[in-house]
Amino acid sequence: MMQEIEIFYQLNKNRAQKPSSKTIDMVSSDILRSVTNFHQNLPGYRQTPLAQLTRLAESSGISALWVKNEAYRFDLKAFKVLGASYAIGKLLAKKLQLDGNNFTFKQILAHAQKFQDFTFVTATDGNHGRAVAWTARKLGCKAVIYMPKGSSQFRLEAILKFGAEASIIDGNYDDAVRLAAKQSSEKGWILIQDTSWSGYEEIPIYIMQGYTTLLIETFQQLNGEWPSHIFVQAGVGSLAAALQAFLCYRRDKPRPFFVVVEPTKADCLFKSVTINDGKPHAVHGDLDTVMAGLACGEPSLTAWEILKENADAFIACSDQVALRGMRVLGNPIEGDERVISGESGAVTTGLIYEILRNSKFIDLKEKLGLKEDSKVLVISTEGDTDPDYYRKVVW
Repeated sequence: MMQEIEIFYQLNKNRAQKPSSKTIDMVSSDILRSVTNFHQNLPGYRQTPLAQLTRLAESSGISALWVKNEAYRFDLKAFKVLGASYAIGKLLAKKLQLDGNNFTFKQILAHAQKFQDFTFVTATDGNHGRAVAWTARKLGCKAVIYMPKGSSQFRLEAILKFGAEASIIDGNYDDAVRLAAKQSSEKGWILIQDTSWSGYEEIPIYIMQGYTTLLIETFQQLNGEWPSHIFVQAGVGSLAAALQAFLCYRRDKPRPFFVVVEPTKADCLFKSVTINDGKPHAVHGDLDTVMAGLACGEPSLTAWEILKENADAFIACSDQVALRGMRVLGNPIEGDERVISGESGAVTTGLIYEILRNSKFIDLKEKLGLKEDSKVLVISTEGDTDPDYYRKVVW
C-alpha cells in the first residue's frame, strides 16, 4: 500500500527586506567570472540542459515549469562537481600564488607534480564524494571518502572507480563529517566539505560559489524569461544558500519566491525556522529517507545564516513526494521532455505536482502564491546515480 503523502510548511516570518552583507559578499562580479572561467575550462565542460515542461505546466494550472537537468554534468550525473572542483582549484591556485579570480584548471594541472602527496578527505552520501574523487584523480592527488550507514553500494563503487579510498561507516552523515574532520586534523589531509561550522567556513564558501554556475547557465538558457518561484532541495543547505546569494546579487531582477525543500526525516532547516530562535538546530537519528543526498541532520552554519534571512518558505515532505517526482519526470506528458532524475533530484518536481494537483494542499498553493501566471524553476540535482533503485521506482 502506498504511504500517505505528507507536506509540512513554514513561511519565513523573519525574511529581511534587504540581504545582509554576509549574503552579498558571497558572490560578486569577480567571483562569478572566476567560477565561470574555471568551469568552462574543465575538460568535457558543457551546459546541462534546461527542460521546459510546457504540457505539465498547462495541465497543472501555471504558466511555465523549467527543470535544470544536472544528470548530464560531466560524467558524474550530479551538480556536486561544480562545488568540489572549484573549491579544490581555488585552494591549489592560492598555493601556487595564481590570480584567485582568474585561474584555470590547465594552469593548475601544469604544476600537478607539486600536489601528488596531497590527500583530500570528505564525507558524502555519494555525489559529493564522487566529485572530490574525480577532481583529485584528474590532478594526480589522493582522496579518502567516508559514507554513512545505509549508503548505496553502487554509489560506493562509483567512487572507488576514481581511485579513491572509500568506505561506509557505522554512523549517519553527520558522524561521517565528524570522522572526516578528525582525520583531516590528525593526518594533515585537506577537508573538502560542503557544510560549515565555526572555524571551518572558507572551503564551504568556495564550494557554494562553485554552485553558482548552475544558475548562471540557467538564466542564459531562459533567454530573458525570469521565474516567479524557485524550489530548491536542501541537505545542509549549501546549494539553496548559494542560489539565494546569486539571486540577491541580481539586483536588476525581482527576487523569485524562494522555497527550501527537505525530507521529513532530515528536516534540520525546517526545524530551525520553526523553532525560530535564530539558531540552527539539528535532527538526530538514522535520517532514514530515500533522499540520500538530503539525509543531513545538521545545517551548514553559513547556509543557515543566508537562508534564515532570505528564503520565503521551508517545506518538509515525505519520501513519496520524491518518488512521485521521479515517475512524473521519467514518464512525461506527450510533448514534454523526459528527465531522468534520482530521488534527491526529483523531490521538488514531485512537490510542485502535489501542491498544484492535489486538493489536499490547496491552502499551501495559496500561501506560496502559485497562480495561473506563475513561472516555476526547479533543479533536478542528480540523475540515476543509483540505476537499480531508479528502475525499481520508475518501472
